[in-house]
Amino acid sequence: MRLSRAFLPTLKETPAEAQIASHRLMLRAGMVRQTSAGIYAWLPLGWRVLRKVEQIVREEQDAAGAQEVLMPTIQAADLWRQSGRYDAYGPEMLRLKDRHERDMLFGPTNEEMVTDIFRTYAKSYRDLPRNLYHIQWKFRDEIRPRFGVMRGREFLMKDAYSFDLDHAGATRSYRQMFTAYLRTFARMGLKAIPMQADTGPIGGNLSHEFIILAETGESQVYLHKDLLEFDVLSQPVDYDGDLSPVVDFWTSRYAATDEKHDEAAWDAIPEADRVSARGIEVGHIFYFGTKYSAPMGLQVSGPDGKMVNPEMGSYGIGVSRLVGAIIEANHDETGIRWPEAVAPFKLAVLNLKVGDAGTDALAARLYAAFDPDAVYDDRDERAGVKFADADLMGYPWQAIIGPRGAAAGKVELKRRATGERVELSVEDAIARVKGGG
Repeated sequence: MRLSRAFLPTLKETPAEAQIASHRLMLRAGMVRQTSAGIYAWLPLGWRVLRKVEQIVREEQDAAGAQEVLMPTIQAADLWRQSGRYDAYGPEMLRLKDRHERDMLFGPTNEEMVTDIFRTYAKSYRDLPRNLYHIQWKFRDEIRPRFGVMRGREFLMKDAYSFDLDHAGATRSYRQMFTAYLRTFARMGLKAIPMQADTGPIGGNLSHEFIILAETGESQVYLHKDLLEFDVLSQPVDYDGDLSPVVDFWTSRYAATDEKHDEAAWDAIPEADRVSARGIEVGHIFYFGTKYSAPMGLQVSGPDGKMVNPEMGSYGIGVSRLVGAIIEANHDETGIRWPEAVAPFKLAVLNLKVGDAGTDALAARLYAAFDPDAVYDDRDERAGVKFADADLMGYPWQAIIGPRGAAAGKVELKRRATGERVELSVEDAIARVKGGG
């Protein structure tokens, strides 16, 4: 993408309503624009990041055996009446009527709808286990939307729903999603810590929320330092085999939010092994048994011919919320520092003298080597403006090309995460960026 042609409405000043780093930086970098309270339009730069986050989520769900579907945003109120949640959910649910005066709602979650879909087709234990997921926009009418996309009213979410014959099967599905979530966040450059959690309006008796550490986090969290040192991506994972090496490590170490914190258990941990910090929730998983299958009449015939209600679980990741959370965990005083896997572009090519034959030729060569995962700053702007915008937008690598370097066939390569700068030949610069360091 050439910046001279791009729609990137950056801001020099921080909007007054932006209270946390991710909100400030997303507005200043031209990633989003607020259209009403808690509702945002995603502009080209933000949309690219959102799609990359979404794709990582999708790939890990697929690897774990979940199957993607797409459910509608508008749901019939009658489904929620069957489960008993329509009146109980609260004012966060946006209720409406269609032209025939039928009660409808804008879905805040999809347990009822997926149960309705599955009960139409599942008749036997042979139809189990199954896990269905979708990535869809949702709406919850927060009383006080704030913090940008971190707590908006409209948001993009991945939710998956498992169906199993019995408790043992449901526990296995839960452990599969537990593992998939750890891998998902790790691929985005995040260290997400699973912590026992309340089930809230979803219901059930087993739940974990996944928390990343960030100074601006909403919750105080307490954990054993081993959890910060475990590299889940280095562990072999067989979703059809034994997941204990991954799951048991995490569930055997202390980790709790302030709501679940146990002072006695905390005091039993050696002080050198304790970590207390602020955290942001980025995912939540639930096992709730027959909470929805029983009242909604979902039954299958078991191996003995008797009818049983399948055991269910649900598994959510706030995809749009993750964009803000990644920024909260990866920024400095000058802007965003994107992990490479989710960066809008891997490389920014900064031509410091547009119109000079040498700099133009060298910039074009670098840009071509990485297109479409590169941005070319070919604007007629001062060097300081280009440096500031590149740091603000957080591209992992910057290739800085001036007349003196171009004459020698050299490019100054900057790594955004560390600030390290090194002068290299074009070939070596390309190899360094493609090799990741």
